[in-house]
Amino acid sequence: MSTSIRGLLAATMLAGSLFAAAPALAQEEDSAVSVSANVALVTDYRFRGYSLTDGDPALQGGIDVALPAGFYVGTWASTISGGTAYGEMELDAYAGWGGEFGALTVDAGVLYYIYPTGDGENSGFDNIDTDFFETYASLSAGIGPVTATVGAAYTFEQDAVGNGDQDNIYLYTDLAAGIPDTPISLTAHVGYNDGPFSYSKANGKVWDFGVGASYAVTESLSLGINYADVGGSNVEDFSDAGVFFTLGYSM
Repeated sequence: MSTSIRGLLAATMLAGSLFAAAPALAQEEDSAVSVSANVALVTDYRFRGYSLTDGDPALQGGIDVALPAGFYVGTWASTISGGTAYGEMELDAYAGWGGEFGALTVDAGVLYYIYPTGDGENSGFDNIDTDFFETYASLSAGIGPVTATVGAAYTFEQDAVGNGDQDNIYLYTDLAAGIPDTPISLTAHVGYNDGPFSYSKANGKVWDFGVGASYAVTESLSLGINYADVGGSNVEDFSDAGVFFTLGYSM
């Protein structure tokens, strides 16, 4: 069954895209088409360590469609505090492929970030572009009780990236494990951002860190608490370290 990383985090109470760097999870080889959905309320929408809601709550949700032979498509949305240029909503559309090779789970695809309520032309900047594409890939494997994931997200040169002549690379590692005989899961994350989306004066390079815990109330309903921090960037509210909570439901 296909599900976005963002949707998965929302459903397991690691929502807010704290660990989001690629939006898809590898799928089973199946000839059938299946649809899943998720919705979450988060006290702060964190994306790669940064708050995209100025520390305020966000409502999030997504729909994913698993296709034959491991392919998938999906969409995910969140309320944001993007100002005039980006508006009050982020909408992501993506497509990719996932599968297993021995002990490794492989996933790769492309994602399009859209800001449908923004008005870049009247943002105070000249002809600002906001929507952009990003490619992603990841490898996951089980190491005892721990699932380890390494991945990368690459934003190639396009109008919305820097001055239109820059690219951005995000590298990350995630660890996840369930506590035996309990409904509790733990996660840890570290990411490295190099490019204009690092929002930093330190040569455009920053690290972000996170830890989280989730409690599965039912198979579909979860509660969670997470901590996020960004090193090398100092933008008030946007990059402040903080704790946020999530309430999510998957279908």
